[in-house]
Amino acid sequence: MSKAAELAALIGSQTALSNRNLIINGAMQVAQRATSKTNVGPNGTGEGYTVLDRFQISLSGDQVSTFSQSTDAPSGFSNSAKIEVTTADTSLASTQFWHLRYAFEGRDLQSLAKGTSDAKPFTVSFYVKSNKTGVYTVGLGDTDNDRQNALSYTINSSNTWERKSLTFNPDTTGAFDNDNNMSLRLNFALLGGADLKSGTFFNGTWGGDVDANAVHPSQVNLADTVGNEWYITGVQMELGEQATPFEHRSFADELARCQRYYERYSGWTEAEATLLLSGRILSSNRNDACYFFRTKKRAAPSLTMISDNGSGGTSPSIVVFPSNATSETLSFISAAISGANTCSAIIRTTGGATLTNGHNSTTMMATDFAFDAEL
Repeated sequence: MSKAAELAALIGSQTALSNRNLIINGAMQVAQRATSKTNVGPNGTGEGYTVLDRFQISLSGDQVSTFSQSTDAPSGFSNSAKIEVTTADTSLASTQFWHLRYAFEGRDLQSLAKGTSDAKPFTVSFYVKSNKTGVYTVGLGDTDNDRQNALSYTINSSNTWERKSLTFNPDTTGAFDNDNNMSLRLNFALLGGADLKSGTFFNGTWGGDVDANAVHPSQVNLADTVGNEWYITGVQMELGEQATPFEHRSFADELARCQRYYERYSGWTEAEATLLLSGRILSSNRNDACYFFRTKKRAAPSLTMISDNGSGGTSPSIVVFPSNATSETLSFISAAISGANTCSAIIRTTGGATLTNGHNSTTMMATDFAFDAEL
């Protein structure tokens, strides 16, 4: 695309020059949970949000893979998502599927005007690379109205970064709910069983929730050989019929957007004396404290204790500093999520430590924990 054509596309896309990409973390920069996950599969084992923020694996079948954040990326990008087959599956079950998936809140899709007479087309673009050439499918699932759509793309050259662009027709049936719940799934298919190809492929036309139409009949089976690899980055979804250049955002901006759905706190050692929570001692064995999220969450999140600062346990080492006493080391925590802004932690002693009732406290936790409000 020439520079003049790029400018014309931006002006004619009915979107602003910034904030046009509806995808968060499309450049695969943010990976709060981990940078690699092995043994993804079989039959759903290890699926879900495990590596790159906002992108999850969903699968059935016997294939096993490693999902990772890679530094193999096209010019202008630093990272990509990589899926590598470690256990092959050459005999697919009739309903077998394997997706890299992204989920959208309904309130982030209102500009599409779906379900109205003013419904607008939108374009999904991305960079992709694989040793396995052939036809692949990108599907959409409207979870508010049980509707689907799908288009195909072709990887033409082995082990070569290629940019793909797919424009989906507007849908005048079924509006997205204007709330913080999931309204749309974007699925990058890596294989598809026979039953998912047995109907008439959607091919850009919206229709009912008919799985037989969901996958292109020539969809490759990425899982057919150990060592097959598939990479993706620069994922963008925007209003209009033209793919514009990828909208790069700062790492800080992408991280804050990701933390609406998932926020991980990496704990510190007692020697570093990092004070995390402010609170008040209510009894000789109870300290109530409050953690303020860095970003307001989509909804009240769940809390997961991940590790005990390298010891491998889930009971954190907690030190409470009363205003008039020496520190006390504790070993138990429970939490009540107060909402999308804060978490109230109730910390109790389980050993010989005794807190001084009625004093303010600051609490340091030598552990990792995560707040999860993902779709």
